[in-house]
Amino acid sequence: METLLGLMIPFIGTTLGAACVYFLRGMLPARLQKGLLGFASGVMIAASIWSLIIPSIEQSAHLGKFSFVPAVVGFLAGIGFLMLIDRMVPQIYTETEKSTNTFHKTTMLLLAVTIHNIPEGMAVGVVFAGVLAQNTPLTLAGAFALSIGIAIQNFPEGAIISLPLRSERNMSRTKAFIYGTLSGIVEPIAGFLTIVLSAWMTPMLPYFLSFAAGAMMYVVAEELIPEAASNSRSNVGTIGLSIGFVLMMVLDVTLG
Repeated sequence: METLLGLMIPFIGTTLGAACVYFLRGMLPARLQKGLLGFASGVMIAASIWSLIIPSIEQSAHLGKFSFVPAVVGFLAGIGFLMLIDRMVPQIYTETEKSTNTFHKTTMLLLAVTIHNIPEGMAVGVVFAGVLAQNTPLTLAGAFALSIGIAIQNFPEGAIISLPLRSERNMSRTKAFIYGTLSGIVEPIAGFLTIVLSAWMTPMLPYFLSFAAGAMMYVVAEELIPEAASNSRSNVGTIGLSIGFVLMMVLDVTLG
């Protein structure tokens, strides 16, 4: 039951963010949006370090001086995986802009966003898989800390999806809410599949942990931070990043 709740928490974060469409008429203010993107970056960086990379190294302690190898290999593989995915996303956006069919445009836009939710779901799934294995340094409290941290960064993501659909596509609030919510459904699914697969690949858990970390860090470096810093001389993105990093670090240390 705890595992199911842990997998669903990030999805709940997305759902709550998508619900902003019922309370806001237009887009989020630019400064708030950049602050939230920075906050999400801080959360994901801290989660990658404390909840994924460090446990990966600790679980590989039997390798002695080479305990870093699984973390390095998995981390680079995660970055490579997202780089491959990003080769497909520009094509999706191109098709979206060329399309004259509103439903097709919306579907393509959501597909592009949903693709990037996969590593977050994997990250939660792999940590809970480590807890279920019972022979790892991972704790249930630490797993929930990661899940809560990702849910926090999913809140602005849900809003950023649903609000444009409402204002730019002239959708009803309920339909925009549903689309925004569905963009996050892939996370519990990816988390569940990761747990199922890891049940037969427990020795590979350190690689899975660092793989999820690499994927998350790629999203931060390639998308979140540049977007938070674009077209602005304000430090709001940096402030948001600092707060998100500290909050996630505190959650992981106190709950772990």
